[in-house]
Amino acid sequence: MADGQLIEQLASAVDRIREQLAHVIVGQDAVIDQLLISLFSRGHCMLEGVPGLAKTLLISTLARTLNLSFNRIQFTPDLMPADITGTDIIEENRSTGQREMRFLEGPLFSNIILADEINRTPPKTQAALLEAMQERQVTVGRVRHQLADPFFVLATQNPIEQEGTYPLPEAQQDRFMFKVLVTYPSFDEEFEVVRRTTGTPADMVKPVVSPEEILSLQNMVRLVPVSDHVIKYALSLVRQTRVGESHVPEFAADQLAWGAGPRAVQFLILGAKARALMNRRTNVSVEDVQALAKPVLRHRVVVNFAAESDGVNSDQVIEQLLESTPAREDELANDARFKAIFAS
Repeated sequence: MADGQLIEQLASAVDRIREQLAHVIVGQDAVIDQLLISLFSRGHCMLEGVPGLAKTLLISTLARTLNLSFNRIQFTPDLMPADITGTDIIEENRSTGQREMRFLEGPLFSNIILADEINRTPPKTQAALLEAMQERQVTVGRVRHQLADPFFVLATQNPIEQEGTYPLPEAQQDRFMFKVLVTYPSFDEEFEVVRRTTGTPADMVKPVVSPEEILSLQNMVRLVPVSDHVIKYALSLVRQTRVGESHVPEFAADQLAWGAGPRAVQFLILGAKARALMNRRTNVSVEDVQALAKPVLRHRVVVNFAAESDGVNSDQVIEQLLESTPAREDELANDARFKAIFAS
């Protein structure tokens, strides 16, 4: 169990990071919170938004505040796996005069990786990134190479330009803890963006959290206890998306082609733990799960053709699930439909 001093340590770190980001980034508070929750949960994030919304700037600025190494990989159709993982090269040993094999590290060997426009690279290169995200290692030849720790992949996608893209397979999307939607700023926020970026630039960002502190905070998140009720609530949300099972509500069965797997529940609970600590709480609530349901589930549930043709997206289905799932423990326990979920 995390004590009060450790909880204050995480919340203080979050406050310092937000303060530094505010020197460069205007608004986007929800996006920043979700990035930090993912970081402290040892997850990865996919950001989707139209060009010009400062996705790349946000990620690079975050890396500077965390005092972590950062590499940006611009994904293109001709990018090969060795371009990101690294490759073995033959090099002459000057002391012996003999030629030896040496591994030349690729850009994945950094703490924070920006996979820019990840859907523009072929599946073979996407698969190389998949091993790095899941196992935190890369395999070149027959040798496994461990990646840096902490290791955090942030990928971006452009939702409006799909020509020449390779959609991410479901297995790879499932490795991303969150899919974060970056939206247009408000009028006041955009006014401030224009005012700042058309004047004299000022680089005021400084590192405020060390890699060792981040690892400590990541370990602390795992120590937070969660009640059985909160876990059952998260399970209820996810299991209602699995089309073909008897307890799936009618609206979900009519609108979904595919549902979320167990990793969705794991990320909901881990994210809820991190969110509670960031708000200086040791208790994880149903509200924490509700706040993270959309970023966790939107890329794990797939609407069918009929729903898509009616303009229904995954967020709308998730909203219906949140509205129809009782939050109170007694109501959830006594509802016949959810009794069937718990018994299945």
